[in-house]
Amino acid sequence: MMMNEKIRILVVDDDESIRRYIAKLLVQSGYDVTTVSNGKDAVNELRTGQDISLAILDILMPEMDGLETLNEMRKITGDLPILMLSALGQTNIIVKAMKAGATDYLVKPFEEEELDLAITKSLEKRKLLTEISNLKKQLRVDELRGEFIYNSPKMQRVKDLVDQVADTDVSVLIEGESGTGKELVARALHYGSALKDKPFVKVNCAALPHDLLESELFGYERGAFTGAYKAKAGKFELANNGTIFLDEIGEMDLSIQSKLLQVLQEGTFSRLGGKQDVKVNVRVIAATNKDLRKEVDAGTFREDIYYRLNVVNITIPPLSERKEDIIYLFEYFMDAYNEKYGKSVKVDKEMLYPLCLSYPWPGNVRELKNQVKRLVILGDVKDLIQYLRDGGSHAPLEKQVRENRQEVLEVTANENEVLPLKIAAKEAAVKAERDMILKALRGTNWNKKRAAYLLQISYKALLYKIKECGIEK
Repeated sequence: MMMNEKIRILVVDDDESIRRYIAKLLVQSGYDVTTVSNGKDAVNELRTGQDISLAILDILMPEMDGLETLNEMRKITGDLPILMLSALGQTNIIVKAMKAGATDYLVKPFEEEELDLAITKSLEKRKLLTEISNLKKQLRVDELRGEFIYNSPKMQRVKDLVDQVADTDVSVLIEGESGTGKELVARALHYGSALKDKPFVKVNCAALPHDLLESELFGYERGAFTGAYKAKAGKFELANNGTIFLDEIGEMDLSIQSKLLQVLQEGTFSRLGGKQDVKVNVRVIAATNKDLRKEVDAGTFREDIYYRLNVVNITIPPLSERKEDIIYLFEYFMDAYNEKYGKSVKVDKEMLYPLCLSYPWPGNVRELKNQVKRLVILGDVKDLIQYLRDGGSHAPLEKQVRENRQEVLEVTANENEVLPLKIAAKEAAVKAERDMILKALRGTNWNKKRAAYLLQISYKALLYKIKECGIEK
């Protein structure tokens, strides 16, 4: 185990020998430990404002049992990791405890390594949830102001570059695949600059045909074309003294590019049908999912504009090249959308996360975000699992509904016989362990030292397990 400064663990068990045993292990591992013998004292420890990082709580206790204690502790703190201790055969109680908000459980007797792993997992989960909660408080999914979240060195480099050039007037070209977050970076550049209180105007160059795009960018005078009943200012005028973001600039027609060059060089342009130049002071940020250098070589994008825009280049790596961000973003979006839609959807991380990490995410962060939103709205984890396994395709919703109905009919017929897989696996493991201990004892004619040697555990551990499993000669 590793040293753990300033982490206090509350141990709640009516058995003094168990309390001493767990406390000894925890103190040796560097934890601060507080022990109490009953549920009421445990609740009082929390109510007095003690700085507890994790609680280890026995299920079977006199007067106030573990379940009642768990419920009372959850009323005081909703995010404290609570590790339940149970004996063999307490499956139904464990199920109730997990539903009531227990973080994890251990079945007695347990090895030191099992306790260490359970504590580490619980504390890591709390740390991640705390980080997500803090991010949520800071961001509130406020993507419109350019805050973006990440956990990878590659995105840290992007963030460092954004911070370096944000408060300047240089043009920036943002490159990256569709869905990587180019607009988010553009907004971060704007809101990190002195122009943050000025307009930020976005134009999607791929969304409009070139004739409409020209009037959208530069505006028009009354009578400039059929239907122009009154003059209209273009996006460059609306962005005056602020920032204009030209998204997918690689789709801009050559005829419009010449007019754009004039704005970049001189800060002037004329409206469609206009006779006078309009002067603007605008910072230009452009983004593309194309290789503009190749577009220049092919003659579809002007070289002079390319160099005017590409004063600073920010390239956003695809999500598949920054896998450290996948689970971080997944957890963040899950938390955000659960809050937004008033849901409490949870997932089996051990099953889902490996699939998330192995899936290539061709749609990048946008695809991940949309799939998490779908998951929260539909509440169907298996739908996302199938999506990832099928390479990014969903079954029609009508088919899913039919399958879900059929599954409900099949499951409810024997509902009482179904156990959570984790609990079923633990029960099977404990039973197999008990059988193996019996086999070793009988094979050595109940020579416990010899049996401990064969089982590769300490003599003391074997005695503990014999007692807890109720094994008698």
